[in-house]
Amino acid sequence: MNWGSLTRAQRDAAFNNPLAVPGTPELLAAWDAESAAYRAARHDKYLDIPYGPRERNKWDLYPASDPKAPCLVFIHGGYWQRFSRVNFTNLIQGPVAAGWAVALPGYTLCPDVTLTELVAEINQALDWLGAHGAAHGIAGPVVLSGWSAGGHLTAMCLDHKAVTAGLAISGIFELGPLRDTYLNERLRLTDDEIETLSPLRRPLSDKPLAITYGSAELPPLVGDSVALHAARAAAHKPGILLPFAGGNHFSIMDELRRPDGLLTRHLPVLL
Repeated sequence: MNWGSLTRAQRDAAFNNPLAVPGTPELLAAWDAESAAYRAARHDKYLDIPYGPRERNKWDLYPASDPKAPCLVFIHGGYWQRFSRVNFTNLIQGPVAAGWAVALPGYTLCPDVTLTELVAEINQALDWLGAHGAAHGIAGPVVLSGWSAGGHLTAMCLDHKAVTAGLAISGIFELGPLRDTYLNERLRLTDDEIETLSPLRRPLSDKPLAITYGSAELPPLVGDSVALHAARAAAHKPGILLPFAGGNHFSIMDELRRPDGLLTRHLPVLL
């Protein structure tokens, strides 16, 4: 994309996933309904467990029957400014069916915090999980994952001591273009944040990182995923690139929700 030649409307559309995928409002409403039902039906859970002082600094924990089973920590998306962990509970069904524990952290949305503070909250959540997870039935290796903005946060927090490996789903790994879009009205990115919070500009983690995206996603998201994997491969860092043929920004999440989904089947590869 020749970014400098685009109009503001074209730049906005380049990152507008709901606009690019027909039926998104209905899909998100269905996710909400499924998540509420799943959240209510599971009784072997720890909900709304605080890890920090802010309202959204809470965990939902779903331990496996084996406390030493691997745990998928799933960070929700929404361009760091929308949604909540409770909107995505339905998407953990694949890992749960595979015998994994799952943990969903909440975080404060922009502009109530800066993106710098938001990243710090995820690290704080992982501090808590490392210290208290075993007391809640989660004592196995942690695979950090997230979708969209959560994919970015996965790449940013991969080096946390509690994390064994990562799975970044449809992430944004270069923040510079966002400053020229509607997204920055709430993000309010500074020059320093663009430099220090763009995974493509940061030192690359030695931990395994699988990067996945739908081939029918918007070009900037596809490009970021391909570029981050290429940079990691060139530096001999571990991890696979996993394109989902024909998948869009939302349908890719079915590959985690389903027990036989592409992402569910690849989780053991990260251990």
